[in-house]
Amino acid sequence: MERPILIDVRGLTKRYGGRTVVDHVDLRVPRGAIYGFLGPNGSGKTTTIRMLCGLLTPDEGEGTCLGFDIRTQAREIKRQVGYMTQKFGLYEDLSLEENLDFIARVYQVPRRRAIVDEALAQMGLAERRDQLAGSLSGGWKQRLALAACLLHRPQLLLLDEPTAGVDPYARRLFWDHLHELAVGGLTVLVSTHYMDEAARCHELAYISYGRLLAQGSGAELVAQAALASAEVEGPPEGLAVLGRALREDPGLRSVAWFGATLHVSAASSEALDTALAGARQLMEQHGLRATPGAADLEDVFIDLMRGADDNFAKAP
Repeated sequence: MERPILIDVRGLTKRYGGRTVVDHVDLRVPRGAIYGFLGPNGSGKTTTIRMLCGLLTPDEGEGTCLGFDIRTQAREIKRQVGYMTQKFGLYEDLSLEENLDFIARVYQVPRRRAIVDEALAQMGLAERRDQLAGSLSGGWKQRLALAACLLHRPQLLLLDEPTAGVDPYARRLFWDHLHELAVGGLTVLVSTHYMDEAARCHELAYISYGRLLAQGSGAELVAQAALASAEVEGPPEGLAVLGRALREDPGLRSVAWFGATLHVSAASSEALDTALAGARQLMEQHGLRATPGAADLEDVFIDLMRGADDNFAKAP
């Protein structure tokens, strides 16, 4: 069954001075989706998300979020949004319970004490309720920040690079919890630079220098890019020599180390075959062998970034 559309915007545009940081973006996000935003630093990801949620007013464009007009009903939208920033924003000299109680008071949450107790238990924080927030590790701070975002039962959760600096195990627990929330109907907008996190999103939007370049599921984006890849194995010294040579080939999109192999991608299998054929003598000299590989989201990310125009360069 098709899920109802929670966010539906067209022509979303934002300018600062003479620079367009978001340039006529169209998006439709269904309820209960984890929707990821990918793109280089300064690409307009966070600005786009803030306009979707009523935190910024667009200069151009129209649409709705949670059934409310993003231009005229921003206050109604913000009441139903939870916002978790990259930087820990709670009071480090208050306990976990005191922080959550304060946030619950701000939102005028009914049954405040019961809701705080429930949030502490849900995030595995109950035994740490009296611990000062400043003494928590990165992963535990992340849990506390997420608990604070959910106290007022938002319909939409906004996460701005939420797992930066958090260890892989804590990141996995965090994402498992996000999926449980999404199953319950919560919609999540998240900006990230981690490709493994992007793969965990239901849908992705790639924004580069203000423009929406691609959107769809991870599998759809990889299929749309139609990149061809190969894995080259052999002695590290030989791989280093080959890597330097292949990076000079204009027919290739990326050449990168993956452990003890060299991952090579091109826009087509013909371009890939041509590049490897041109390097055959070098590969034979160093005892290197190439086998077919599979393109992934990181290949797509690099490919899209290579073809994007820098809007800073166009600013007056």
